[in-house]
This record gives sequence, structure tokens and C-alpha cells, in this order.
Amino acid sequence: MRKLLYCGLEPYRARYTLQLQDWNERVFKRRNIDYVIVPGETLSNDQAIVTGQVLDAHGRSYFGMSQMMNLVKMMKAGECTNEDVIYFEDMFTPGIESLPYIIQQTPKVNRPRIFVRCLAQTIDPDDFVHVWDMQDWMGHYEKMVNDFADGVLATNEEMVAHMKIAGWKAPLYNISGLAYGKDEVRSRMLKNGIRPFHHRLPRVVFSARWDQEKNPNFYMDLIEAWREKHPDTDVVFSICSGSKLRSNNVSYMERTKQLVDSGKLVVYEDLEKNDYYEIVNNSRVVFNCALQDWVSNTVSEADTLGCNVLYPAYRSFPEAFANDHERLYVPWSIEDAMNKLEPLLNNPHKNMGKISDWNDGTIDRICDILQGNGEEHLRMSPDYRKHVLTGKY
Repeated sequence: MRKLLYCGLEPYRARYTLQLQDWNERVFKRRNIDYVIVPGETLSNDQAIVTGQVLDAHGRSYFGMSQMMNLVKMMKAGECTNEDVIYFEDMFTPGIESLPYIIQQTPKVNRPRIFVRCLAQTIDPDDFVHVWDMQDWMGHYEKMVNDFADGVLATNEEMVAHMKIAGWKAPLYNISGLAYGKDEVRSRMLKNGIRPFHHRLPRVVFSARWDQEKNPNFYMDLIEAWREKHPDTDVVFSICSGSKLRSNNVSYMERTKQLVDSGKLVVYEDLEKNDYYEIVNNSRVVFNCALQDWVSNTVSEADTLGCNVLYPAYRSFPEAFANDHERLYVPWSIEDAMNKLEPLLNNPHKNMGKISDWNDGTIDRICDILQGNGEEHLRMSPDYRKHVLTGKY
């Protein structure tokens, strides 16, 4: 790879995209990669998600199209060769269809290789595209990208399997994690440091979106079951949100209000990243019960900040946790989740730090693939499922 043209995501205050470019650039520089950030324009400076859930619908579209305009300018100016790589952080980049239109009419010496990272979309039955009935046209879009991409990056072995079932034909790679920068996250705690575990509040944090694919009712069932079993508990159950708490299912909000009013649940809203990290740094467990969550940055952040993690043994999480049975509960067993939660509230887990260490290497694994050294991550052989049998670390 002569040069990397990096097409990142627009920054949102409530999302990891705020840190994503910084995490990547730190690795690019350490590896002495010649790279260019392909810029995009934002619709506003508020870094807020207004329309939609995962990324702002207007903002993602505007940023993606303006980014593609800048990329086309670079290609027109002859800045791309067949030794270069264009890497998109999101497979869904409006305007991306212009690439094969240009490349297939361009001399081979000016045809860069194209890699995209898949964040979920139609291959995930619980993804928001199915909530909003977007699966038909999005499925056609995905097949189009598959026709010209030189590689599609999946975050875990189960996502690869979903891609195979969907009939995706592009070379598929498992990067086994989400892009993450452990040193950057830890640096935000330099002032006060990582709080000793037994000096923390007995607090449980839920930090996924409060939408149906994150399974909020299970968390609320857990809260009520815990309260029933431990009526005098001092455990605080909480939700952390980077904006005003909202949901794509109004029934969740009604039940949330009932739990808050009865003193069983605390909601922290409009959190800046550092505010959220301070809460995690003074909590004992980050809990997850998502139907749709391919690895999740929340697990790496908590693991970095000395907080235990408890997630379902479901889809990507056994791989992310290296099959750690003490921090994975049977989905969807309230009894097993409660049994696993109790010891994690009392003591730091012996494997704390290993998950974030592994995910801290994800960008390096991506770079290996982009530089042509990632054959071990390719999943195109008939026995590709053999990789699920062994832990990654």
C-alpha cells in the first residue's frame, strides 16, 4: 500500500465517532503509514443525533456525500494509483456508487483498492433498518457494494456467518473487534486516575441506546427481580445517555418513568464523553442485554476504566470475551444474570483489562489487511467456521 485514503465518520457527541479518527490516526502514525483524511462537511456544529438512532439521518447523508465529492476530486487530480487503498469506516456511504462508475472507466494504474467496514445493516435481523422498513433497498445497496469492494470487514465471526447467509461474494475479513484507542480513553482519567474498585459506588450502568434492539425490557426486568430478591439493596441501577433519553418504542419510556418515580432506576442524560467516563469510573458493573450489538465499544471503555462487565453469551460477545463464562450470562435468563451480577458487584474480575487490550489491537488488524498482510483474517474457505472454536486471546 503506497497511500491510505481514510474515509471516516462524522463526529457525534453521544457516539464513539467523536474519538474514532483520533484512534485511527494514532495507529497510522505509529506504523508510519502515508495517509490522507478525506474530509466531509457537517450540517451543523451541535454534534447531535436528531433524526434517527445510530447516526443522524441527515448528517450521515450530507457528510457522506460531501466526503465522496472530495474523494472524487482527489481521483480526478490523479492522486490515486493501483497501489493505494480507500478505506470506508461505514459500508453505508451515500455517493459510494460513483466509485465503480469512475474506476471501471479509468486506466488500471489509477484504480485503487476499496475496503469497507460493515456495521450491521440488513444481515442483522435486529438492526434498525428492519425497524424502519428499510431492508429492501438497503439489501440492494449492500449487494452493489459487494460487487466492487476488494474487501468487507466484519467485527466478529458471527457477523461473517450472517454475511455468508446473505450471499455476499466480496472477500470477507474478520477484524475481531471494534476500532478502539485504550490510551486515549485512559488519558481522560489522568486528573483523578482510575478509582480503586472497592472505593466505587455499588452502581450498575446500562449505556446502550434505549431502543428495542438493545432489549431494555430485560434490563428493567432484572432491576425489578433484583429489588424483589434484595429489598434492602444499596445497588444503584442506572442508564447513561449522551442526549435526552429517548426510544423507538414508547412503552419503554413509560416503564422507565415508573421505575424512576419508584426510586428503582436513575437516568443520567446529556452526558459528554468525560462525564460518562467519570460515572463508569465510579461504578462496578456495566451491564448489557442487547439483541443487536456487534462487540460494542461500551465493553472496552468499561474494561479500560476498571469496571466489571456482564454481557449475554450471544452473537459476538463470546468471541469478544474469549468465552469467559463468569462474565457472560445465558440469554435471556434473569436468574443467571443475577447470579453472575452478584460477584461482579463485590470484586474486580481477574481478567479485567484483557478485553480492552484485545480491542486496542483492532486498528492494527485492519491495517494489516489494508497493507496486504491480513490473510489470517480472511474468511473465504469452506471451513471458515473453524475459527469460532478457539478464543482470540
